[in-house]
Amino acid sequence: MKFKIYTLGCKVNLYESNVMMDLLKNEGYHETNDIADIYIINTCSVTNTADNKSLKLVKRAIKENKDALIIVCGCMSQVETEKLKELEDVNIIIGNVNKSKIVDYIKNYKNKLIDIKDILNYKEFENLSLNNFNKTRAFVKIEYGCENFCSYCIIPYTRGPVRSKKKEDVLEEVKSLINNGHKEIVLTGIHTGHYGFDDYSFSDLLLDLVKIDGLKRLRISSIEITEINDNVLEVIKNNNILVDHMHIPLQSGCDKILKLMNRKYDKEYFINKIETIRNIRPNMSITTDVIVGFPNETEEDFEETIKTIEKINFSKLHVFPYSKRKGTKAAVMENQVPENIKKERVKKLLEISKKLEIDYFSKFINKEVTFIPETYKDGYIYGHTGNYLLVKKLGSETDLNNEQKALIIDVNYPYVISK
Repeated sequence: MKFKIYTLGCKVNLYESNVMMDLLKNEGYHETNDIADIYIINTCSVTNTADNKSLKLVKRAIKENKDALIIVCGCMSQVETEKLKELEDVNIIIGNVNKSKIVDYIKNYKNKLIDIKDILNYKEFENLSLNNFNKTRAFVKIEYGCENFCSYCIIPYTRGPVRSKKKEDVLEEVKSLINNGHKEIVLTGIHTGHYGFDDYSFSDLLLDLVKIDGLKRLRISSIEITEINDNVLEVIKNNNILVDHMHIPLQSGCDKILKLMNRKYDKEYFINKIETIRNIRPNMSITTDVIVGFPNETEEDFEETIKTIEKINFSKLHVFPYSKRKGTKAAVMENQVPENIKKERVKKLLEISKKLEIDYFSKFINKEVTFIPETYKDGYIYGHTGNYLLVKKLGSETDLNNEQKALIIDVNYPYVISK
């Protein structure tokens, strides 16, 4: 039988979709881009817009093959189960628990031909693992859940409390991926930096990982500024396996808005911690997330955010207009910002982001870098450096996945050009 997986949302969902794909292929199912016998929609529910996109994909799958087995899983399934139950052609609904049992769900349905609605409560860390990815970069989920309860976010309700993967399982998965040819490991989770047990912390895990033979790069997908403690900083300082790139969400550069968001820091704390990181790693690329148009954000508040961004001097911004999410405190706040103002603010920050990115790229002109080619097209190889420069260089398919040296000679956004 042929299957197709649609994935919305975060890197954790991407990881879990890859796990399901791996499990299905091991059972003899075949992935397809054409009409499938089985459709799996791994949903996102971070905003009302995400819910709508998830529903649209479910309906597209039903329309594409009315006789197919339709499976919906993920965050929307976890919190909007009743809405999905209204769709008669959806056969299996599971939440964020037991995605590792996808084959069993399919077999049970085929044997009984009875729809399955199985939304389980949160439990211990579900031990998922992957044998391989299609790219040089491989993701390893080490943590699950969030307990921050930011006022705009539904994730604590869709993913549950923080749970961590046993260190032995993390180390075994990373070794397996390296043995399969991967050069870079990306640690991911809902709150990656919250990983840990009573006697074993996130920094302990980093120290164990950088010692693994064959690992060229270790990357943290995203980490909160409050999770970068002295022990983590010490690992960053002393281990070049950890790349010169960190993604640290700011969300707002205005203290008034940060407080309304229920973030756990103010802008001074954020700025000082970034300064500490750069004292340790001067070439560190620091990217961030920013939400604009949060309820009560005035033009003055937005300008304060711009000044904070410029002071920190990020190398790239991921910009999001605030979007209501039913069930969160922010959704019922007064002084919601009009959509046209949100769009204007997004546009302005994206322009700033492009300039910041080009400025950062330009620092490396006439410098030699190391990158790992990931794709080949029309005589050129493309890949990223540890600090996330996207390098374009003359090469061949035989160069893929093998470290390359490159002298940067120019910037042609979004690439740096090399020889």
